[in-house]
Amino acid sequence: MYLMHSARRSSLYWQTQTSFWAELKAYISALSTYINRRLFFSFYRFERAKHVVVGGLTAKRGKYVRPFLHTSMTGLFLVGLAVTPLVKDAISVEQTNESSIGGSILGMSIEAQAAMMSSDIATQISNKPEDAVLSYIVQDGDTLSSIAKKFNLQTDTLRWNNNLKNDSVKAGDTINIPPVDGIVHKVKRGDTIYSIAKKYAIDPQVIVNWPFNTYTDDENFGLAVGQLLIVPDGVMPAAKPSNTQNLAGRITPNAGAVAANGSFIWPTNGTITQRFVWYHTGLDIANASAPDILAADSGTVIQAGWPDNVGYGNRVMIDHGNGFVTLYAHMQAVYVSVGQTVNRGDSIGKMGSTGRSTGTHCHFEIRVGGKNVDPLTYLQ
Repeated sequence: MYLMHSARRSSLYWQTQTSFWAELKAYISALSTYINRRLFFSFYRFERAKHVVVGGLTAKRGKYVRPFLHTSMTGLFLVGLAVTPLVKDAISVEQTNESSIGGSILGMSIEAQAAMMSSDIATQISNKPEDAVLSYIVQDGDTLSSIAKKFNLQTDTLRWNNNLKNDSVKAGDTINIPPVDGIVHKVKRGDTIYSIAKKYAIDPQVIVNWPFNTYTDDENFGLAVGQLLIVPDGVMPAAKPSNTQNLAGRITPNAGAVAANGSFIWPTNGTITQRFVWYHTGLDIANASAPDILAADSGTVIQAGWPDNVGYGNRVMIDHGNGFVTLYAHMQAVYVSVGQTVNRGDSIGKMGSTGRSTGTHCHFEIRVGGKNVDPLTYLQ
């Protein structure tokens, strides 16, 4: 009996399951058919409407262009009206921020404002090469040397180009700042590139090579009276006695017959302030006590004094008779004369700062066959 009831319940369960899946399948099929029909009729109506619109526009070319443009412009105008309040609010916020920043700056002390302005200015300094003379107003605390350092120039350059007798400057003075070390020459009647180069002890090609110099005739380098000409590395001539062999009232006697031994002693004692490099063809030895300068080896004096007013100042040159020539520059006093002989170690002058010099020192050169060599490779 129990088995019969169990079998009947199982049969009813499977009949119920079969009926559910059949009904679900029929429902999905009907839903799919409905959706397809709705989509078909929707697209059908859309295509018919589009066909009517396209047909009308095609049949009446250009007739609806003006209404379309007017409608478009009206739409853009309405969009602009909607967006304007948003833009106005954004601008108001930005102006408020700027006003608050400006107010904070006004609230600063004068010193703080100056510091801020100076820092802003400092970040805007241009590295572009200068091509003309600048005018600089001397500030409190400025000195001639500090101004020269600020513009990467030598103090002599500022002194020469501003006709300064000393290094004294005061706040409010106007200083002319050349674009490069040397001379700014105002051309006078009769001046030529060659006469100017000779006057300032420079090769004419140096003047020609300065890219910002201009000429009335580029082939012959003609000059116009009154124009400013940059003379790079030029040295202002100074009236110096042509015979300075006894400035200190002392003379080193002629040594008679001498012979160089091919080795060199140090010409003086002091501190090396500049070594031999491609743009500085000698050795600078500085000593504030200005000791005597000695002949580094025996030989014959071939130049003494300051006859040409060039940057070496008072100098002595000695030919050692073996291909070597030595030069000793910037002396304040010369103890020898051209043509006499000296022994190795004889005093030939006193250390000084004449010519193109910024302090008491001896500029010492060794030349072999007319070519400068590094003195440190020969000195004992």
